[in-house]
Amino acid sequence: MTKVLVSDPIDQAGIDILSQVATVDVRTGLSADELRSIVGDYEALMIRSGTTVTAEIIEAATKLRIIGRAGVGVDNVDVPAATRRGVLVVNSPEGNTIAAAEHALALMLSLSRHVPHAHASTMAGGWDRKTYVGNELYKKKLGVVGLGKIGSHVARVAKAMGMELLAYDPFVSEERAQSMQVKLLPLAELFAQADYVSLHLPRTPDTENLVNAELLRTMKPTARLVNCARGGIVDEAALAEAVEAGVIAGAALDVYAKEPLVADSPLRAVKERLVLTPHLGASTAEAQENVAIDVAEQIRDVLLGQPARSAVNIPGLNAEVMEQLRPHLQLAETLGQLLSQLAGGQISELEVRLQGEFAAHPAQPLVVAVLKGVLSTALGDAINYVNASLEAKDRGIHVLEVKDEAARDYAGGSLELRSRSSKGNHSVSGAVLGDGDLRVTAIDEFPVSVSPSRHMLFTRHRDMPGIIGRIGSVLGEHNVNIASMQVGRRIVRGDAVMALSLDDPIPASLLESIHRIDGIQEAHPVTLV
Repeated sequence: MTKVLVSDPIDQAGIDILSQVATVDVRTGLSADELRSIVGDYEALMIRSGTTVTAEIIEAATKLRIIGRAGVGVDNVDVPAATRRGVLVVNSPEGNTIAAAEHALALMLSLSRHVPHAHASTMAGGWDRKTYVGNELYKKKLGVVGLGKIGSHVARVAKAMGMELLAYDPFVSEERAQSMQVKLLPLAELFAQADYVSLHLPRTPDTENLVNAELLRTMKPTARLVNCARGGIVDEAALAEAVEAGVIAGAALDVYAKEPLVADSPLRAVKERLVLTPHLGASTAEAQENVAIDVAEQIRDVLLGQPARSAVNIPGLNAEVMEQLRPHLQLAETLGQLLSQLAGGQISELEVRLQGEFAAHPAQPLVVAVLKGVLSTALGDAINYVNASLEAKDRGIHVLEVKDEAARDYAGGSLELRSRSSKGNHSVSGAVLGDGDLRVTAIDEFPVSVSPSRHMLFTRHRDMPGIIGRIGSVLGEHNVNIASMQVGRRIVRGDAVMALSLDDPIPASLLESIHRIDGIQEAHPVTLV
């Protein structure tokens, strides 16, 4: 009979579902070596956050068909290794939505009414009503940073409580925001105007320490901050100082850069106006049951030959097809990331043009890979091949797919993306060369031939003597090393684009210096992951 291994504690409801189709072995607390030694006997593996599924474990799992993570994140699973082996990875992206949203609201209310500190005072024999005079949420401005499923639910409940809604999410259209009765603002303006800020972002290189001392100083002294999203988004030392100094009125955190919260954390030294909880966002009986049922049902369905509804890797493609499409999918995702960062978010329309060999492949995985790339800058690991289309639709992105079987400039065909947004139109093109190398072949219809790299800078400028040297000098002054550089132009002394591969990311101060160079029209730092 089919066998399923459950290596972390899950709700009994999940075990009961799995038992309908398989023999279920619950063996928690296994070491990596112990798991590797027994995983080869199982067709399915169900985990939570306690088990790390490495490439070595996947290699030993010769019968494995599916890995189910009873939760949202899959950072403890080597998804590329699973995909290469044709192993499906599924999660429960919505199972704890309500729990996390309600915890953010609970922390917001606790801050406003001083619940934890008033409780401690009363338990100690006090009756200090004057000290703990609170504030109402009614008619206050709530700034929601990230309008995904959790952030959207927080916004809906807060609206029902009579709050005025502000939001920052560069990947949500104005139409979508209007339908939610939310006013979209740049991040700095939101922090300056909001009475409460609730964070609902993934932790990515772009969001790490996003809330720093400088941003905290822009907030009202009566404002409060809540983070139930991911640790590392907030500079914890800066926040502790801001709360103690009265720069802001208070803060509440459920997540931390290092968990458990370290003993010498500056947060532990803050005595008032700070509420800390030990990552309880998903810790409700209902959420634990929901994620267990959701993932167990998906494992059951896959074992019965049916599709999973929340696969993290590409569903419906066997290992052979995956291997054939791998460089094309990688190019599609890379161009999506590049276009997103050139456009600056808020894309309303996206055209995906498949040319030559690209048009001969199944279009859906390629289009989904583009969307995954477009949205990954904002959503990080929360975006995958299954939810990319739905997330794009939720953000009001209209996708147009065009097939053109003519090979044109490259024998293997090419992929072209065009975006339209409130900030203007942009386009990128790319190709897969014969040896599998990826190449960016055009930026805004200016021809280039650039291999993607992690850190890049794209400029649009007037084609004039000395401008390339001035950019190089500015980069050198900031100790940013150029790995490669290429200029594309259509006419002499007209407009041109420059693509630079860099060894280091572009700091904000350097970008400001580049913008001040005479002849520079646009400058876009890009990080590809």
